[in-house]
Order: sequence, then structure tokens, then C-alpha cells
Amino acid sequence: MKANYDMTHAKRGAVVAQQGKTRITIYLDDQVVAGFKKRGEALGKGYQTLINEALNAALLADDAPVTVNTLRQVLREELHAA
Repeated sequence: MKANYDMTHAKRGAVVAQQGKTRITIYLDDQVVAGFKKRGEALGKGYQTLINEALNAALLADDAPVTVNTLRQVLREELHAA
């Protein structure tokens, strides 16, 4: 390892750019963020990942009819979360 490094041409930012992702700023209610953080800790996932999954599910829900299996899954998730 060198004692000194030349940082005159260094750039700040991510080392590897995310593919298929866009960084945005969004305001959410405190209880929404707290709920996703709590659920994320219980599931071992990040809360931002869970928010992204919920938004994707909402988009897909508009395109797909509600089936018995989907309804059962949603009810199980809601009852488990309560």
C-alpha cells in the first residue's frame, strides 16, 4: 500500500451503477416507513426492497384479475402482519 495517493482526478459516487434502478426522493408518511421497517426486520429484508415489491404488486394487481389463490395469500399476509 502506498503512503500517498493522487486523488486529483477522483470522482465521488457509486462504484458500480445500478442497472434497472432509478434513485429518487420521495416523502412517505412516518407510519408507512415504520411499518415497512418493522416488516423488513421480521422478514430479514430491507424496507426499501419491501416498498418496491409492494409498488410492483400494486401495478400488477391492476392488470390481473383477483383469483382465489391471490385473495388467500393477501388475507394470510394481512392476518400475519396484524
